[in-house]
Amino acid sequence: MKRVIIDQQRCKGCGLCAQVCPRKILVLSGMININGYHVVACTDEELCMGCGNCATVCPVTAFEIYKPVPIAAAL
Repeated sequence: MKRVIIDQQRCKGCGLCAQVCPRKILVLSGMININGYHVVACTDEELCMGCGNCATVCPVTAFEIYKPVPIAAAL
């Protein structure tokens, strides 16, 4: 399941998210968005723990974070 969604058209390539990622899976990519910025990309979504650090520091709110919710056992 995808845990981090990056709106690459909003990204301004500041790299703040890559600096605060505890797993170091966010990197500036070679891709350039419509505004001419090198955008950030997630190198391994399976390693993402959904901590939300990237979304917290992003000045343009380019991140959506999803955490799996455990389903309680039926009684």
